[in-house]
Amino acid sequence: MKKILLSSILAAGTCAMFNACSDDSPSPLTPSVAASSSSADWFVGSCSSVDGNSNLGSSSSVAPGASASNSSSSVIVPPNSATSSSNGVPSQSSSSVNPTSSANPVSSAAESSSSKEPELDASGFPTLESYGPPSAEYTKDISATAKRGWNTRYWDACKPHCSWLKESSNDKTRADTSSNEAYLADLATARNCNIHDVEVPTFTLGNVTKSWFGYEGTRSACGDEKEKGVFTCTDMAPIAVNDTLAYAYVAGTGDSKCGKCYHLQYDGHFKDEFENNPPKATHKALKGKHLVVMASNIGHDVAGGNASLPAGQFDLMVPGGGVGAFDALSTQVNGANVNWGAGFGGFLTECQKNTNCGTEGSLDCYQTCVKDMCDAAFGNAGLPNLLRGCHWFADWYMAADNPTYYIEEVECPQYLVDHYMTRYNTSLENNFKKVTDWSTFKEGDVLDTLHCWKAGEAPPENGWQNPSAGCDVK
Repeated sequence: MKKILLSSILAAGTCAMFNACSDDSPSPLTPSVAASSSSADWFVGSCSSVDGNSNLGSSSSVAPGASASNSSSSVIVPPNSATSSSNGVPSQSSSSVNPTSSANPVSSAAESSSSKEPELDASGFPTLESYGPPSAEYTKDISATAKRGWNTRYWDACKPHCSWLKESSNDKTRADTSSNEAYLADLATARNCNIHDVEVPTFTLGNVTKSWFGYEGTRSACGDEKEKGVFTCTDMAPIAVNDTLAYAYVAGTGDSKCGKCYHLQYDGHFKDEFENNPPKATHKALKGKHLVVMASNIGHDVAGGNASLPAGQFDLMVPGGGVGAFDALSTQVNGANVNWGAGFGGFLTECQKNTNCGTEGSLDCYQTCVKDMCDAAFGNAGLPNLLRGCHWFADWYMAADNPTYYIEEVECPQYLVDHYMTRYNTSLENNFKKVTDWSTFKEGDVLDTLHCWKAGEAPPENGWQNPSAGCDVK
């Protein structure tokens, strides 16, 4: 299935080779002469911004050099339940230039398929049930052969690290941008959404002129943009498949790879246990459950392995898990007097205070306390996925604090792939006009585009042809 779907995307896409260099300055991207490849005449530096991971400092986006469409006034309809196809690719108006492929998303799934059209949810994605039974690989016993690791938790709502293009050839975490084929094989960039949870592009044209063009990542709400910036799409909150299997997204260590998936089997223990601090009822209740996670963030202070837990740490993305070092959540959910709990640890850490359940509280006390905080924070926020994911932590995850697990890499479930891959930037090139305020973008709105050209391809003007790459900026 993976090969069939990948081939269909590549047949519809354009392959654009380029080299990339890094520049930590937030200044506009600047073109250079590429060393090779006839499909791209130049490459650009990076555009730095706070990346949006609770475990991460600043991060940069790098855009490839490639030509955009020849249309100067085209638009694209964003994905929604009314206009999206069953694979989640945005529909187009009759005059639009398609920056996306009409093919299905790349599949890494080991799930069963059906020839019947899947039922779609309100966001235009197939419902969880429509993916069919999960692979047996996700629930097999791996305790005899796998390494052990542990989970922390967070939800800062910032633009995911994996939503940025890689900043240099030394960046091994994000999608390979050496060609369009490599970019799609690495599942492109992770989706990001505006403050109203509407998906928007991960990168657009930058501050282009008639003698220059380049790309720029849509800016994180964890930077200066705040409500004008972009956030984690809320449907990346954890979801239960059944009583013993769930799907989620994580931030991995600095040497992790965006878009990789892992099977976690919980073992009933936790990271900091010792003789006088044994596992709690929460850890015991989680024992034997299976979680398949996908890396959508990279945390450079997420710990590596040690002698006892050689697989190291994953920071599980859970609404109410604590905002960590950065905070776009309080911008997105601007409720009065919301108690967000501890910055590192969130609602559960607040519930562990002696005024609530204490550190030796019962399973029921922790579950009730966490869910009460979930309801107070997200109940009236108009973002039901955040409430769902927060309750999931109490009900499915048993409010377990830093539990340990066995871990192995697996093929990604199609559900996680679909909610990971951008539905706009399915090519390394686009002609979307830069937007500085995404907060006003609504379902059904169209994106402005520009007519751009590579060096030597500018349309003649008054008998003279501009030798530089650029865009038709009016």
